[in-house]
Amino acid sequence: MSEWAIAIRDLCFSWATSTPVLQDCSLQVPKGEFWMLLGTNGSGKSTLLKLLSGLLIPQSGEIEVVQPVGFVFQNPDHQLVMPTVGADVAFGLAAENLSTLAVHQRVEEALAAVNLLHLQRRPIYALSGGQKQRIAIAGAIARHCDVLLLDEPTALLDPESQLDLVAQVRRLVKSRGMTALWVTHRLDELDYCDGAFLLEQGRVADQGDPQRLKQRMMQTQEVA
Repeated sequence: MSEWAIAIRDLCFSWATSTPVLQDCSLQVPKGEFWMLLGTNGSGKSTLLKLLSGLLIPQSGEIEVVQPVGFVFQNPDHQLVMPTVGADVAFGLAAENLSTLAVHQRVEEALAAVNLLHLQRRPIYALSGGQKQRIAIAGAIARHCDVLLLDEPTALLDPESQLDLVAQVRRLVKSRGMTALWVTHRLDELDYCDGAFLLEQGRVADQGDPQRLKQRMMQTQEVA
């Protein structure tokens, strides 16, 4: 059995005849770890997550991802489709043909994992941005996803909620044996992950210790 939850090799992707978004991109994320993906706008971060989730198909290269996979969008309103919290978490279970009791158990377990069980009957519109993101994560937990892909999930949150969410995801990864790949441009979020990748022009330019990459990015910003 492979030690990697996510492994891509020589991945290439472009939109029609435009400049390639990803060029011979390769990376590996160990099982049970929380890694982050850094890079400037246009470096290919969000595209890479969509390829990993199957939303896009690469032109060439290999992708191996442990299934099932959960995807958390930057804006949770793009994926929360039901009127209440409990109904939305249960929505992703429809294809599994579970009994009503099993669905209730999965929903309660998932909401408890993100500390929102008390909001099970709350209308989605009444939630804060941070609560909505945690409901999106709960949906992946309910489906027993092994891999969680998060595309800048703190982008629309206030500073306090940003760090609360990243800390919550780290706790989930470590307590439930999940693997997460989190796209970010916020350097303070690197304090919570096991490792990080730096994308530049569609390739992994650096990877490894998040604090070293944090220092590299800070120095780059100072020079700019």
